[in-house]
Amino acid sequence: MKRADLTEKLLDIKREKGWTWKHICAEIGGMSPVMVTGAILGQHKMTKPMAAAAAKLFGLSKSEERMLNEVPMRGAGATMPPTDPLIYRFYELVLINGPAWKALIEEEFGDGIMSAIDFDMIMERLADPKGDRVKITMSGKFLPFKYYGAKGNEQALGYKEE
Repeated sequence: MKRADLTEKLLDIKREKGWTWKHICAEIGGMSPVMVTGAILGQHKMTKPMAAAAAKLFGLSKSEERMLNEVPMRGAGATMPPTDPLIYRFYELVLINGPAWKALIEEEFGDGIMSAIDFDMIMERLADPKGDRVKITMSGKFLPFKYYGAKGNEQALGYKEE
């Protein structure tokens, strides 16, 4: 079985049982709902206890349980640019605002990137009389660029110079 086949099996069971992502995430636990949902969708690795909880919940075999604990091929099969309208809007946010985000992060922190590995994300629904809003908060560790080969008093990392 390939990981994509297991994803389809999990989604079939979710539909058959009428489960919500909130229910599945509460039953499996261990990480944020974004991470648990992403793991079910084949984009993240579950810890062994999480994989065991998912296997129990979904009635999976030991082999399928072990597959949930394997590091996946993240982003496999994704079309670029994305064609799904909701996902495309995130891509559009990065295309339009990315240069400004980059400039502001570099001014504040220096030469580097925001980690997508040492990273947290919270998604919330905000009630609004004009239509509810989606609030997404992202927090990633700043990783300074390493100036390899720096010698003597030369700055080795891209932290902001004061």
